[in-house]
Amino acid sequence: MKRLLAPVLALLLLATLAAVPAEGARTRFFVDEESLPFEALEGFEDSQRLWGVDQNAGYRIEVPADWNGDLVLWTHGYRGEGDRLFLNENEVPLRQWLVENGYAWAASTYSENSYSVGNAVSDTRRLGSVFRNLIDRPNQVFITGASMGGHIAAASIERHPEYYDGAMPVCGVLGDFELFDYFLDFAMAAQQLGLGQSQFPAGDDFLTVQTPAIKANLEGVPGGWPFVLNENGEALKQLVELRSGGDRPNFDEAWAFWNSTDFLFTLGVGDGTVGSGTKVVLDNRDVYYETDLIPGPSNPIEEALNEDITRVAPDRQARRLSRGAPSVALRGNITVPVLAMHNLGDLFVPYHNEIVYAEKVADQGRSDLLVQRAIRGVNHCGFSAAEYEQGISDLINWVETGVKPAGDIVTDPAVVASADYGCQFTDQSEGAHIFATPCPEG
Repeated sequence: MKRLLAPVLALLLLATLAAVPAEGARTRFFVDEESLPFEALEGFEDSQRLWGVDQNAGYRIEVPADWNGDLVLWTHGYRGEGDRLFLNENEVPLRQWLVENGYAWAASTYSENSYSVGNAVSDTRRLGSVFRNLIDRPNQVFITGASMGGHIAAASIERHPEYYDGAMPVCGVLGDFELFDYFLDFAMAAQQLGLGQSQFPAGDDFLTVQTPAIKANLEGVPGGWPFVLNENGEALKQLVELRSGGDRPNFDEAWAFWNSTDFLFTLGVGDGTVGSGTKVVLDNRDVYYETDLIPGPSNPIEEALNEDITRVAPDRQARRLSRGAPSVALRGNITVPVLAMHNLGDLFVPYHNEIVYAEKVADQGRSDLLVQRAIRGVNHCGFSAAEYEQGISDLINWVETGVKPAGDIVTDPAVVASADYGCQFTDQSEGAHIFATPCPEG
């Protein structure tokens, strides 16, 4: 069973996956209860730690002895298509800060795997009820999560606005279907520029035969990929930059990092469906693929690319906004403060997601409730402890005092392209980020 995401996310997140069931078979998800118990943090042995299973979703809850009455819910990212539901040993990156500052936290395995955002939204809200029944009703509830978990956090405050007081989606799939279109963009453009033709789906030999040929045809000298590129190779590189978030610092390092393996090419593997859905959700019918910074037709390579590249249309109702959609579409109608962070060099869930989200929120007239921060780094969800802690503390202070924290402008291409973009909120201490473009001195 081909799926758009399974081979991609498994490589990146190193998830432990069981065999994918045959087409048409129903996966019987089970909670690995041995993964639920967790030890106390040093110095906080008096915290109350609970774990268990509720409606086929495993959970962890921790309440510090000096609990301040607030709860933070953590939403984890994609964990494959297998049937094992589990929590990692160090599941919550903010745990130390939360316990030290008196916040209770809770996390769920969700009741199923796959890219099932709607299900995870319901499971996470239900976890809040479990907390209330076992501990107490919290004064305030915050939600934060990474990658697909960021999508879940953003969708949760739209679906249950009455329950949450603030959200911090990090490296989140905030462009929902736009992310999957980006996967399509790379696969089709790489084929068209590297092979002179493109097809969808890319074919069973995409990784084994087509990918080596594409790289060989796009490099400037034998073995030069991805550093020494010919004219078509440079066109692909520029196209990826523009489709992933625009001209910006840290992209050259990101291009080299993500192309040190064939990871970006794995984005082209799949049949265009998401998770357990059966409908193709991809759409590039109206995309004009730019290969330079000049808007519109500007060079023969670009013009030929746009004339010849394969166009893909989604199946009917595949991108509908209903709850039964294969991926939950975000409307941007937020009613509580949202602070989002994203790495500029993330080419898996690229910075473009922040631009799409900012535009949706602006369309709803809710930009006063959104703060976004650009971080100079190339990893997917690679944030330092200081960046996580500054983000959550600023969000909580915003909710409690009404004072909106500072952020970055994401929708002005000139601002994003400036040499110092992303410097204000990036942890620039040694070892915080690999391959991060140094900020200008002074």
